[in-house]
Amino acid sequence: MSGTAISPAVNEDEAALATPFVRCLVRLIRAQDSYGSWEGEADAELLADFIVTRKQRRAMPVIGNPEPDVLWRLDMFYTAVGLAIEERFGLMTSPMTKMNPMGASDHCVSRPGGWSLCPDIHRFGFETFRKLAEAGTKLVDDATAAIEAYPGGARA
Repeated sequence: MSGTAISPAVNEDEAALATPFVRCLVRLIRAQDSYGSWEGEADAELLADFIVTRKQRRAMPVIGNPEPDVLWRLDMFYTAVGLAIEERFGLMTSPMTKMNPMGASDHCVSRPGGWSLCPDIHRFGFETFRKLAEAGTKLVDDATAAIEAYPGGARA
């Protein structure tokens, strides 16, 4: 028996990293690595930029244009939502993003769809891996409920 105790946060992170949505997000990110730069990195390292603590968020300016890496993370997150929906139902989905000059954005995963408003897009991130997993899973589950409620409309 090991003499070291595993903290609950580590167990929580491992559980979050094992969720279907996060696995889908990791596969998507790894697929973007055309040069093999991230080949040896752990999944948690690949997703580290998605974690933005309250302290980090407070240090960010209230106003600002989103950085390209933030927009990339946002795109990866919503694309993973679409891919997770495809895995469940076999329906083609794609994220649609409309940015305005102030950095506000409306996002939906088209077909079947669900809206989420992100007024401070330059601060996009989640406090923990668990919250990342919960947010993605909720969007997928909401879309699943819509598809199941209106099955003919999703395939039209």
